[in-house]
Amino acid sequence: MSPTSRKYRRTACTGLALAPLVALAACGGGSGTDASAEAGSGKGTISVWAHQGQKSEAAALQNAVKSFNSSQNKIKVDLKLIPEKDYTKTITATDAAELPDVLEFDGPTMANFVYNKKLAPIDTYVSAKTMDNATAASKAQGEVEGKHYGLGMFDSGLGIYGNKKLLDAAGVKYPTGLSDDWTAEEFTSALKALKAKDSDGKTLDLQESGGYANEWGTYGFAPIVWSAGGSLLKDGKAEGALDTPAVASALKTFQSWKTYVDPNTDGNAFAKGRVALSWVGHWMYPAYSQGLGDDLVVLPLPDFGNGPKTGQGSWAWGIGADTKNAKAAGTFLDALLNDTNVTAMTTANGAVPATKTALAKSSLYKEGGPLQLFADQLAKPCGDSDITKSCVAVTRPVTAGYPVITSKFSEALNSVYGGTDPKSALQKAARAIDQDFSDNAGYKIP
Repeated sequence: MSPTSRKYRRTACTGLALAPLVALAACGGGSGTDASAEAGSGKGTISVWAHQGQKSEAAALQNAVKSFNSSQNKIKVDLKLIPEKDYTKTITATDAAELPDVLEFDGPTMANFVYNKKLAPIDTYVSAKTMDNATAASKAQGEVEGKHYGLGMFDSGLGIYGNKKLLDAAGVKYPTGLSDDWTAEEFTSALKALKAKDSDGKTLDLQESGGYANEWGTYGFAPIVWSAGGSLLKDGKAEGALDTPAVASALKTFQSWKTYVDPNTDGNAFAKGRVALSWVGHWMYPAYSQGLGDDLVVLPLPDFGNGPKTGQGSWAWGIGADTKNAKAAGTFLDALLNDTNVTAMTTANGAVPATKTALAKSSLYKEGGPLQLFADQLAKPCGDSDITKSCVAVTRPVTAGYPVITSKFSEALNSVYGGTDPKSALQKAARAIDQDFSDNAGYKIP
């Protein structure tokens, strides 16, 4: 994987730091949300923690804090950046009483932190304007039992990047948007047609080099499950949702694509024109547009019967459960999520703006922009449970047990890609997930 690939993948392929939560999720260490957040005076110094990602992101956040501090004299923000590789582990290991007033967290970890009493609802403390301006998909990621615990500056999405020159040379007709997406069969036929015109028969990039037994496995390919009419979890159970015949059949199709896949060990398979198609997220646009120019096209993922689907969700902001100055924390979040700061951050990292007004003005994602597809997908959110044919952007299960779900599903996906029978792999994963949920009383959050 190239440095550019890593740079953008960190931003949007979220949940890569979930491993420290798996043991925590499985031990039943928390219950309830007895948050003791106090409104406070709305003045004074508040502490803020954030992950230290790429330099441009850190600079955008530091500038936002500096601007906020200089814009008024009632509240001072004390920002602490923690290396990304240590960030989730740090929150997990820190007692709620020692957490900051405001903290950033990777979206899929939110429900676990709520379950373990580390986050307070933000509805009372951020303004109605801020909440209303958040995109529906962003709000869906941040909601537990009707309360919002987080809002993001940016969101994410998946698609297929295509090389128009190679597609045309192979006579492959490709989608122009969500309304005429490929079926899974049509996608497979496209791969076969491309193979006939390719010297080594490798026509597809699936970001294989890092393996799939990780969050990329879940983020990147759970859309196959959803598009096949299945779910990672439904009504608190994986059996009967994850291991259906339709999902097993869909993963059998995924398994069949391996013969067309370039291992992409150098990260340049698509940008250098070795393959015609790349299944990845918005974060690869800078490298791909530079490499292909006008030959770059952006396509939705294939439809396995329940409509095309994409993952969504990314880093978000919330309020520490034990803060004594939640009012000031909310004031800062209002400022952090304004157009100026959201635009600066998404310009820095290339991600999809998670507020309506910034999204509408984005040169990349606005109507007619080169990445409009990602905005179109996020405009049709499913949430994490009502995954119908008419919606597209699916939130990963909002549950404290998510670390176990993603661990077991990604292991199953990786084994299927390696040749294991999909039915048996999915049944094994579903049983393990359900056993963990049974052991932990379903991770119910009162």
